[in-house]
Amino acid sequence: GEAPFLKQHAPGPFKVCTPAAMQHAISRYKPGVTDKVYPTIHDMLQDVATIMRDEVQALIDEGASYVQLDAPSYSTFFDPKRRASLDASGVNSAEALDAAIAADNAMIQSITRRPEVAIGIHFCRGNKRSAWGAEGSYEPIAEKAFASLTMDRYLMEFDTERPGGFEPLRFVPKGTTVVLGLITTKEPRLESEDELLRRIEQAGKYVAMENLAVSTQCGFASAASGNLLSWDDMRRKLELVTKVARRAWG
Repeated sequence: GEAPFLKQHAPGPFKVCTPAAMQHAISRYKPGVTDKVYPTIHDMLQDVATIMRDEVQALIDEGASYVQLDAPSYSTFFDPKRRASLDASGVNSAEALDAAIAADNAMIQSITRRPEVAIGIHFCRGNKRSAWGAEGSYEPIAEKAFASLTMDRYLMEFDTERPGGFEPLRFVPKGTTVVLGLITTKEPRLESEDELLRRIEQAGKYVAMENLAVSTQCGFASAASGNLLSWDDMRRKLELVTKVARRAWG
């Protein structure tokens, strides 16, 4: 019901988020159990993608001009501990990454959309109640993910030192938008505008400025309980996003 509500009340274009196809299955495929029904994780994810494609199409049909696929489970492939845990479970992490990318592509394949409709994917690192999740650079997935996923936008978390530098962005296809999640939603402290502008400039070494954007690293609530910020804190964070965007891009 979110899309019809927003279409009625939003003053402009709006975005709706939905889980990525791979989000439902990577941690739920159990060798010795799931393979009695689905021979491989690829088979399972393709079924999920078929279901989720209908969701994306419905959101677009209801007026959403921006659909964001939320994909925290990609951290399984770049966080060394999570990748080791997946391999130890009997699932080959390299094969699972291929299956995840194929499923998320299948989720938006053959979608009918208006020219202005954008589809993006958010590589989340965990956010519930201001908690941290994944560690590590995007480097282990960057070349394969950016070369293979068919998204219009990539939303990346860079609000702390945890993700490392912007070097993995060198694999982003020319003309594709990267949204730099530089402003944290986990704590009320406001980042320095000048420091944020400096970091945007650093990212500009790998992606052209006209293809960069800035945002909070994630939303303010991954669950009903929300993050450890007040309403005023959240407003100030969004005001900071706007100020920095205007200074960076005019």
